Amino acid sequence: MESSTKELGLYIAYGAIITMAVAPIYAGSLGSIKGMKRPSNAPKAKKSDNPLEDSEDEDESVSESLSSGDAYLFPIIGSCVLFGMYLAFRFLDKKYINYVLTGYFSIMGCAAVAKTFLVVAKKVTPMSVLKNVAKYKVTLSKRSKNISHISFTVVHGILLVASIALTAYYSYTKNWIASNIFGLSFSVNAIQLLSLDSFKTGMILLSGLFFYDIFWVFYTPVMVSVATNFDAPIKLLWPRDIIEFLFTQTEDARFTMLGLGDIVIPGIFVALCLRFDRHMSWKRNPVGQFRSTKFPKPYFTANLIAYVLGLGLTMVVMHFFKAAQPALLYLSPACILSVLITAVVRGELKDLFAYTTEDEKDDKDKKKKDEKKKNQLLSQTIIEEVVADPKTGSIEIEEIELEEEEEVDGEEKDKEKEVAAQSTGSKKNTTSGKKRKNKK
Repeated sequence: MESSTKELGLYIAYGAIITMAVAPIYAGSLGSIKGMKRPSNAPKAKKSDNPLEDSEDEDESVSESLSSGDAYLFPIIGSCVLFGMYLAFRFLDKKYINYVLTGYFSIMGCAAVAKTFLVVAKKVTPMSVLKNVAKYKVTLSKRSKNISHISFTVVHGILLVASIALTAYYSYTKNWIASNIFGLSFSVNAIQLLSLDSFKTGMILLSGLFFYDIFWVFYTPVMVSVATNFDAPIKLLWPRDIIEFLFTQTEDARFTMLGLGDIVIPGIFVALCLRFDRHMSWKRNPVGQFRSTKFPKPYFTANLIAYVLGLGLTMVVMHFFKAAQPALLYLSPACILSVLITAVVRGELKDLFAYTTEDEKDDKDKKKKDEKKKNQLLSQTIIEEVVADPKTGSIEIEEIELEEEEEVDGEEKDKEKEVAAQSTGSKKNTTSGKKRKNKK
């Protein structure tokens, strides 16, 4: 009887871990749609009546893009950090190491949790309550040009206080539920803010970490040692026997765990699939709001199902062999193969490898650069004054250049000088012609 109860508790733990892993991937992927550049033929999003929304940031969402070069370096840098942590725990007092790590992750986690709380508040708080909430705005400007702004309400303040309170509670108690809230918040924000620039980069990253996981888990004690000693919210936890845990609350309770890397790395690949779905959907039928989430999602659905199956297989193998398993050993092939199979079946393999988010990034950078140049040119005014000499009939052109606020790029200056020289030359020719005509 006791054995069957423990088995049931273990199955519940596996289900809870899979559910907690899928939730941030799903939420973060949907949030990553906001990081996509709105096409020129797409209408601007309507301003929301929700005071918790900031409509002015609609076109300013920025995500950090990982290139193929970053993907090649990722396993190497990860290995150095992992081995460094292993040496630190082996030769230093882990109590003091965890004090430092707790402080660092508490500060970072406070911001992540506050942002996650805000997303939840937007979804669950009825408009009948929010319509009476006052919205405040602080703008930073220089010479009538807005540099930055921040909008906030009383709700933002309440959520910030709640996140600070949770941070203090976790730092003091190291409660596993509070740790999971931090872990889920980190995962959602990372998937939303990080993006892969292409499927090639994603496949390089997953393949590299496939071998990284195998080496550090199967051939060394490093990964398991760091995971068990690292007392910070970088993993999801669930009691192996939740029923016994609820009744006994023993301090030496054993937990099933999953590292955040096994959520975030496949998660940004799943998010890339969703962005590709949005790209292909808009390409076929450019109707409605571009950042809407109501569109066909074949690649996203296939990849998310593959992730669940891969993680489930990890749990089965771990349960059978009674040993820790490198999750990316199963997740990497599952994610890569699901995308390739879907593309082949749909006849979109060429489109898949041609798609890149660098086009979006280049367009955003070009837009900002053009706007900067425009402001610089506006700050530099050139006045051409025409002076006529009544005695000789000659015409002189004087250029009066006002003082610049900012220096224009060298290339722009050269172009302006060239245009001015051509203009002056043509006018001088006209003046000389008039002089010869007067002499006659």
